Amino acid sequence: MKCVKIMKSYIKTIYSQWNWKILDDLSDWIVEEAIRVQQIPAPTFDEKARAEYISTVFNDLKLTDISIDDVYNVYGRLEGKSSDTGILVLAHTDTVFPADTDLTVKRNGNYIYGPGLGDNSMGVAGLLGLAKALTDEGHQPPCDIWFVANSCEEGLGDLKGIKAAFDTLKDKISAVVNLEGLAFGHIYNAGIAVHRLHITATADGGHSWLHFGRPSAIHGIVQLGAKITALDVPTQPRTSFNIGMIDGGHAINAIGTKSSLWLDMRSVSPKALDNLRKKVYALINEAQHDNLRFEVEVVGDRPAGSISNTHVLVQGALATLAEMGIKGALEVGSTDGNVPLSHGYPTVTVGITRGGNAHRLDEFVEVAPVKSGMKQLITLALATAQYYTDQSK
Repeated sequence: MKCVKIMKSYIKTIYSQWNWKILDDLSDWIVEEAIRVQQIPAPTFDEKARAEYISTVFNDLKLTDISIDDVYNVYGRLEGKSSDTGILVLAHTDTVFPADTDLTVKRNGNYIYGPGLGDNSMGVAGLLGLAKALTDEGHQPPCDIWFVANSCEEGLGDLKGIKAAFDTLKDKISAVVNLEGLAFGHIYNAGIAVHRLHITATADGGHSWLHFGRPSAIHGIVQLGAKITALDVPTQPRTSFNIGMIDGGHAINAIGTKSSLWLDMRSVSPKALDNLRKKVYALINEAQHDNLRFEVEVVGDRPAGSISNTHVLVQGALATLAEMGIKGALEVGSTDGNVPLSHGYPTVTVGITRGGNAHRLDEFVEVAPVKSGMKQLITLALATAQYYTDQSK
């Protein structure tokens, strides 16, 4: 409780003393920066062009130790008064949309529409905006702040970017603030476990009339899928599954020789997730025989982790919102925060603005909340840096 009081005192001091007059120009800059980022295609595994652009912005903002690693994470450091520790602020650069997606942006009053604009171009712009606010004001934080625009958060990226970035920086940081563009007012302090499988069935095949009755890879995969969808999963702890894609076959009159499905399984409990995984493997083993064979590839394994609702970092994030008269909502989800949380590092995910229709072509962001989102971020980042600097002494 004493730690929380200390953190809240830092927040009140920063909130009352910081030059918030900069927010008008800064929020306009962030909105335009989000659009600039959004206009650079960055499907998962193909974030290079966006990473190169962000690197130039890091350079313009006079960050140091700027680099791009082999998975297209972009690193930059703002040197603090103390080198005893540091904090990490990050936002993912990748998007769910293919490189040839029409990225045209449309404005309608307080709303701006564009694929990937909220998730997560606005998060990246908030990251850049924090660096700009601190450097423009000539503010040296209490400890180093590492800024990372990381890759591979979406889909089959399997958090490859943050896994690499965390491995690089884990000895230099004490806490993590992760940014999601559309999450303003929400604070994620727990990451759910996610396990993803690509299950492939193969068979000898043949002609649909002449060889009717032979095992079909397509029949086998849809029958397996039906059995998976009939599985019972607990509501407490919350557990889910989804067959997101099915593919295979080469002709309507040919018995399928190859077919596959992609299965996403999630739970707030690693044990419950493991129980579900075992049930799926049991179904696969039951379905398999000499003329119908199954192969399983693990294509995603996101670790789980959490910090208590009463943790100083969570209470600090709530307090920054409370200073603006906003009651924050605690959330559980799957974000880049999963990785540091799974290693026991205090981590929260916060947002820059509000919006909707994420992962759809008509995705949109609201402009007005950006000021509040940045007020929260600046306050939380500096208070967190101060708290962990003092703790390291």
